Amino acid sequence: MERVGKFTMKENLATFPLIDAFNAKDECPFCNLERAAEQHAISFILGSAYMEDDIREKTDALGFCRHHNKMMYDYGNRLGNALILSTHLRKINKDLAEELKNFTPGKSSFMTRLKKTDMKDNEPKTELGNWLYEKERTCYVCDHFESIYGRYLDTFFHLYKKDKDFRQLYLDSKGFCLHHFRDLVEAAENKLTDDEKKDFYPTTFKLMQDNLERLQKEVEWFVEKNDYRNKDKDWGTSADSIQRAMQKCNGGYPADPIFKAKL
Repeated sequence: MERVGKFTMKENLATFPLIDAFNAKDECPFCNLERAAEQHAISFILGSAYMEDDIREKTDALGFCRHHNKMMYDYGNRLGNALILSTHLRKINKDLAEELKNFTPGKSSFMTRLKKTDMKDNEPKTELGNWLYEKERTCYVCDHFESIYGRYLDTFFHLYKKDKDFRQLYLDSKGFCLHHFRDLVEAAENKLTDDEKKDFYPTTFKLMQDNLERLQKEVEWFVEKNDYRNKDKDWGTSADSIQRAMQKCNGGYPADPIFKAKL
């Protein structure tokens, strides 16, 4: 791809992965970047980094979300997992003891006790509940991607505005998953001028609608293809439409094999 203008080394570090992600031609280039980042973080932490005090300090403080805990277990380094968990649990036990020591129950009225419990309202009612709530919101691997995600979004808009080849690559893409589409729309509010928004939003909305409709037709044909009357007809592009539709709706790669250490 021909570059427009001069790029610094810092810009290149974000530019090359972004262009590679768009060239992958899957349902969402930002999912592609996220997968690469989380696999890098898992490989790093369960390589030799778990022996480093500064890294263990971070994993002790942040822990791991449910999704990335499963990825770490599947990766295969049981000793590494055990060492990480040993100091993480030590910190949890210490902090929990302090939280329990300072716990003071709140007061509830008679009418409040009569109300049906609604867990959709997950706003913490106690300091202990808030501490536990925050434990679910922190993750070393998630934090790794989030620390570079903003740079990828900034680079996207830089290239969109300055590089005509990248803009064409973007227009020829399959759009984004709904999760990353939301982030792109929200980021555009700050990164684009009012005139640039007049072009970006309609173009991006059409890109999303066209590709969601494409996927809908592919999944519908997958259903129809399972009718015996269509058994001899071509699958077309619908054979893997289920996992691609799942990605489009929720992000990620549901059909990915388990990520394991290379022996």
